[in-house]
Amino acid sequence: MPLLKVAAGTINTTPLAWKENKKHIIESIEEAKNQHVSLLCLPELCITGYGCEDAFYSPNTLSQAIESLHEIVAHTSGIAVSVGLPMQFNSKIYNTACFIVNKRILGFVAKQHLPNYGVFYEDRWFHRWPANARDEIKVRDFSYPFGDLVFDVSGIRIGFEICEDAWVAQRPGRNHFDRGVDVILNPSASPFAFHKFITRERFVIDGSRSYSCSYVYTNLLGNESGRLIFDGDAMIASNGTLLASSPRFGYHDYHITSAVIDTDVTRLSHSQIKSALPTGNWKVVDTFEWHEAAPAYQVAELEPFEREGYLKEEEFARAVSLALFDYLRKSRSQGFTVSLSGGADSCACVALCGLMIRLADESIGLAAFKQKLSYIKKIQQETTEEGIAKHLIHSIYQGTENSSTDTLESAKSLADSIGSTFYNVNINGLVESYKDLIEQQIGRDLTWEQDDIPLQNIQARVRAPGVWLLTNLYGHLLLATSNRSEVAVGYCTMDGDTAGSISPIAGIDKFWLRQWLVWLETIGCHVKGKNIKIEGLKKVNSLQPTAELRPQYKMQTDEKDLMPYEVLDAIEKVAIRDKKSPIDCFRFMEVRFAEQYTRDVLFTSVERFFKLWSRNQWKRERYAPSFHLDDLNLDPRSWCRFPILSGGFEKELEELSAYYEGKNHKGRKGKIGF
Repeated sequence: MPLLKVAAGTINTTPLAWKENKKHIIESIEEAKNQHVSLLCLPELCITGYGCEDAFYSPNTLSQAIESLHEIVAHTSGIAVSVGLPMQFNSKIYNTACFIVNKRILGFVAKQHLPNYGVFYEDRWFHRWPANARDEIKVRDFSYPFGDLVFDVSGIRIGFEICEDAWVAQRPGRNHFDRGVDVILNPSASPFAFHKFITRERFVIDGSRSYSCSYVYTNLLGNESGRLIFDGDAMIASNGTLLASSPRFGYHDYHITSAVIDTDVTRLSHSQIKSALPTGNWKVVDTFEWHEAAPAYQVAELEPFEREGYLKEEEFARAVSLALFDYLRKSRSQGFTVSLSGGADSCACVALCGLMIRLADESIGLAAFKQKLSYIKKIQQETTEEGIAKHLIHSIYQGTENSSTDTLESAKSLADSIGSTFYNVNINGLVESYKDLIEQQIGRDLTWEQDDIPLQNIQARVRAPGVWLLTNLYGHLLLATSNRSEVAVGYCTMDGDTAGSISPIAGIDKFWLRQWLVWLETIGCHVKGKNIKIEGLKKVNSLQPTAELRPQYKMQTDEKDLMPYEVLDAIEKVAIRDKKSPIDCFRFMEVRFAEQYTRDVLFTSVERFFKLWSRNQWKRERYAPSFHLDDLNLDPRSWCRFPILSGGFEKELEELSAYYEGKNHKGRKGKIGF
């Protein structure tokens, strides 16, 4: 039977949610059977969830996974399916894919390459299986093949590359080519990052071409365990052509992406390429009556939003909105509350909450959206996006004598435009009360000339109790509003504006975020022939970012307090991601901004960045969890570690100063000072 209908199933899982994960897996199998699919690939560790952390060590986790597996097997009549789960073998735990055909387990393929960088920590829990090794594992009363396997099922040969296996130089696919594999299944749990789907697409297409096979790749979907977002990317390629690609960032529990493959065509290609004879005991033989499939002409296309020229803007909007939705429902919270200052950061958080409702409506419709949040009784009678937003999104403006009418108008216009509930309170009296209490104790007045930072911080800290009270009253999640640029240099007040349960924009820089807000106001997300815009952002997009913690006559702006945001973000990329020294950073900045800023501004900015970075690691340790968006992540618990106490780059900054002074007479002056 040369023509087979194969499918990749993306699934929204939750760590250790045994009933829910099993339900989604079984439903996806039933849907695949309804579509007359013969071979279905489901994601890596989909039975347990990918983000179980140290719970992978628990004997209960392993036994519950086996119990779920056997219940899933009973639903595989007439179909071949791979499902992912951890398995214990020789007292070691392995990340495996179980291959099931027509209600029978044929064996377990163990992952050979484990990622142990960035957000990945698989080496902590799992062991690496050596290539070409095969053994037997006993599960309940039966023994099954275990290890590096290829399944020969009625003449169709099926091999595996499990996620990271395909990202390394020595891919298992090379051995599979020698073994004459017809189909490679890749069950993955590959977290979202900007434009990462393009890289995945390349190795799927290239794998199918290089190994003369059909390649089925699938991934998880949604915010699984808190920090990681999975975009539900699934693809099927054959002989170098991408046949099918899934929609990304869906709000479904699962999605089936299918295609018809022609094994005669891939075998013809294979026959024309010389290869070695395979060695070892790698083949598992069984029989199955593959369903007859009709020929199909398929070529995958990009989704409309991926073709519109604003890919990063679209991905950010969709990824964070989906992450917020899953965080909301999986935490069983009643909604979101934001301390809405009217500035770019807090407005971005509120706008993302509004997008969450609108993009969910696009994906699954308001009825299904409300059903997924059926525990939130207040929204069940609402029939519009604005009506739902009134309950799910609360914002509070907490002004002082230093606040302006501009930021109040900005906050209110945004809240009104998406239908969220808006509160406006003045906390000036609270600030003065704290100030008076301390003045009485220290015996002097607090002044801006002598006590600038304490007077700024008390305003931010006084806001926290009120917004927490409002949050708790409604059972909401409080969103912290710090961006990555401020995280890098500690430009925040701990226990003040950093208060929150989740920090949705802590993975994105301020310079780009401001551009994104303009895009969202004027262009917006492309959906079904129209664009979702939030025109209530017009006011904030006209304002210069400011904390409004100093008196208005001081004309406080964030960039005056720090440095130009575009310079800050460029330094952060070179210093933190690329691990360059202060001198190297300065030299890069001289090239990057030669025509924009003076040499003095660039030197001062680099020096200030390294000082602020090293003294504020303790703040980064305390930020609310953030979403992983790219390799510029600064979260010390999942990506970028740095000592809380350090030498503070003292020697390196002395060398930078000497370099700057020594070359100063040769330095070119840029066009713009700051």
